Amino acid sequence: MLTAPAAHYLLFAEATIDPSLGGSWRFVLENVATGETFSATDAEPIECHERLELLAVVRGLEAIDHSARVTLVTKSRYVNRGLKRGLNDWRANGWQWERFGRVVPVRDHDLWKRVDRALNYHQVDCRLWQFGGEVEVEAEATPVMPEVEPVVVARPRRGRFTLAAEGFRRATQAAASLGGAFQPTSLAAG
Repeated sequence: MLTAPAAHYLLFAEATIDPSLGGSWRFVLENVATGETFSATDAEPIECHERLELLAVVRGLEAIDHSARVTLVTKSRYVNRGLKRGLNDWRANGWQWERFGRVVPVRDHDLWKRVDRALNYHQVDCRLWQFGGEVEVEAEATPVMPEVEPVVVARPRRGRFTLAAEGFRRATQAAASLGGAFQPTSLAAG
């Protein structure tokens, strides 16, 4: 019996904080095979940028309703390092780690546990990028978020989400030019 290969998605995730309005997160999922996209954004009363970035990743992974290969593209070093270096150790140590000689809960452990659960279903490869700066992956082009109509997940708030609009417009071209950067060197639950 042959099984169909898992769908491959690009997951672009980011967050922003406006000092006067608060924090917002956004993710864009793009099916690599079909080019179909889904986007969601929301504002949160959270003022920690790293937590908002992680929340965008969690919401994006949880939006995929079947097992899939996911190439996560994020500008968050916090998310990238957590996935590549911390997650396995945190899980093994009961979501605690040593900080300055004391054992303390992992910051944002509630969201990291949700990422860990998602890794039971999805094979995730995290790629780090910056909107306007140098690329930190092996590719030459700077990937950016695709431009799609957002689906508002909760209450819409005018002016709450201002991101690099120029970056959104170039996403599709950048993703195509990064073809070689999306070779599987995946992170799976372990």
